[in-house]
Amino acid sequence: MASQKNFIALYHSGLYAKKELHDWFVAEYPKHSKHKLDMGKSCVRFKKIDAIPYNLIEELLSKMSVEEWVDLYQKAIKK
Repeated sequence: MASQKNFIALYHSGLYAKKELHDWFVAEYPKHSKHKLDMGKSCVRFKKIDAIPYNLIEELLSKMSVEEWVDLYQKAIKK
């Protein structure tokens, strides 16, 4: 999480590294927020703190373990 000048950002590299996780997040976001999804490759931007869907973020964080992230990373750098 980072507080930028015009938004609050959540950085989750798994969204960039694992297409299934990205697709799941994009599909689930509208169910948890009335705001339009503002997303980069691995960051999700929120204009106001009240717009953060904490339940969705909690679920996102539980979908990828540290070990899974390390495995994805190591496979990517070996290519």
